[in-house]
Amino acid sequence: MGFQTEAEIARFPAHVHRLSPILTLQGAVAHVDMPVESGPTLYLPYSQTFEPGYFAWRKSEFRDYFRSHHVQLPLAKGDAVFFNPALFHAAGSNVTRDVRRMANLLQVSSAYGRAMEAIDRGRLAVALYPVLRAARRASTMKAEAIDRVIAACAEGYAFPTNLDRDPPLAGLAPPRQADLMRKALADGCEPEEFAVALRTHAVKRQT
Repeated sequence: MGFQTEAEIARFPAHVHRLSPILTLQGAVAHVDMPVESGPTLYLPYSQTFEPGYFAWRKSEFRDYFRSHHVQLPLAKGDAVFFNPALFHAAGSNVTRDVRRMANLLQVSSAYGRAMEAIDRGRLAVALYPVLRAARRASTMKAEAIDRVIAACAEGYAFPTNLDRDPPLAGLAPPRQADLMRKALADGCEPEEFAVALRTHAVKRQT
């Protein structure tokens, strides 16, 4: 949930905020030695117990508290660290001249229900796009109804992806199929133009 905007996480009920961290494990495996000077992850001990944390970390007073009370753990090559994702954490600053940090970031999550079958959401989105575009132009569907159709057909979660090709440029997560579909509808893109955008998006996500 920490990768989503404040407006998005506000739509989830309180029990999801409590349960999501319990169902998710986050961590990293170090590929090089990382002394504290190289900026390994900063942690705020016990902050995962603060239930409104997914909202709180965006507020300046919490950021100030984090800066004053965080801890850091140096890592040796091959070390692994895992933690509750609700723990307040951040990347440190590398003040060395000779250490290039390298680690595999890991996240194992059961917080979102997923279908058992593989669904080609791209094909669904491309097939439904002309219908939604026409309905939007003719004002025969309310914006809320169009948004529900987008949520039902287009992929609404940004991960897993290839972060080298598909980095988060305008937020904490890369754009999702649903984001591309909403933007295409808002911009009045032609169906083929939207289909090309989805194909490009799919290639960027491949390893």
